[in-house]
Amino acid sequence: MMLQIQRSFDREKGVWNITPKGDVDISTASMLRSALDEAYRENKADIILHFDDLNYMDSTGLGVIIGAYGRMKENGNNITLKNPRDNIRKLLRITNLDRLLCPELCE
Repeated sequence: MMLQIQRSFDREKGVWNITPKGDVDISTASMLRSALDEAYRENKADIILHFDDLNYMDSTGLGVIIGAYGRMKENGNNITLKNPRDNIRKLLRITNLDRLLCPELCE
């Protein structure tokens, strides 16, 4: 499935809202990387990734998010994933990244 990405900056809250729709895998991960990098270059702020419409993500997509997370942490910013589907939650749990990227799932 194709990947579509919507992004908007919430000036009131000072955060990026980025919504990927479709699948993030080896063929589409570069699109997600570009969206994250461009947004962060434009406004160095926290990013919320809304996963409501993300059907699938493999380890390549996870690597993109971890790479962006590392670069952002250097400036004190954060990435948070919201509403990941069960299959993505499983990937996050297996890698122990759920605590880092989706703290509300661990509460």
